[in-house]
Amino acid sequence: MTNPAPSAAQGDLRGVHALITRILGELDRVCRELDIPYAVYGGTAIGAVRHQGFIPWDDDADVLMTRSDYERFLAQAPARLAPEFRLDSTRTVPDFPFMFTKMVLPGTLMVPQFAKDSRYRMPMFVDILPVDNIPDDPAAFRAMSRRSWLWGRLLFLCGTPRPYLIGASRPARAAIYTATTLAHWGMRALRITPRALQRRWDAAVRRYEHTPTARMADFTMRDPENWVVTREELYPALDMPFENITVKVPRAYDALLRRGYGDYMELPPEEQQRNHEPFLIDLGPYAHWVDEAPGAGEARG
Repeated sequence: MTNPAPSAAQGDLRGVHALITRILGELDRVCRELDIPYAVYGGTAIGAVRHQGFIPWDDDADVLMTRSDYERFLAQAPARLAPEFRLDSTRTVPDFPFMFTKMVLPGTLMVPQFAKDSRYRMPMFVDILPVDNIPDDPAAFRAMSRRSWLWGRLLFLCGTPRPYLIGASRPARAAIYTATTLAHWGMRALRITPRALQRRWDAAVRRYEHTPTARMADFTMRDPENWVVTREELYPALDMPFENITVKVPRAYDALLRRGYGDYMELPPEEQQRNHEPFLIDLGPYAHWVDEAPGAGEARG
């Protein structure tokens, strides 16, 4: 969550919540059918525990899987998904600018400010994030983090020349945009593709995939050290109500959320109630369905 929640109409947010819940419910159904463990993550986990649904101002959902479960989901889930859903990643979408996978509703749009210039037009989505084995040696972990950060940032810049910036001064913003625009068009000139950058990122983060290690980390984050977990903290995950469905939360959700957020049960002050500041929301063919959806997306304090 990155930007102040827009004063934009609660009706838009209600529609976003309803459609994300629809995606999350299908993901949960398929994971249970295939016996693939997962757990909701970050603000989605806080929402499940504190609100039994979305944090009222939030506008996305995150799901976490271990690398082996993530790869099995990508291989087996497409054949089990209902026809209205799709998995987007660099493996399936040429201009996809992220290191992870999005489960999406084609025909809708949920384009945040940071992606308004991206060639990938983002549908309503749930992010599916892998966690990868990390070495016990802190120096080796830091080296992994640096390599993953580099390839991940280049992958994003391959899709857009102007990332969305918060709080930067005008001179700093101009300097950053000059550098990112040069990087974007330089990669275009060299015909570097998101898929090629994804392979570099994968090589960095999957280095210890077949080495037994005690901990795993989410390398999709800017600072993976803040998002380290053990398998015992994740699984077996617990069922918890979320809007009008049931989702899985990490077994040690309280310890994980306190580690990442402090007193997560306390509502933050209003100025810290942030989301991704939507640039474009389009419910597409689901606009009428959202009006009739039973309970999903109702704002709660």
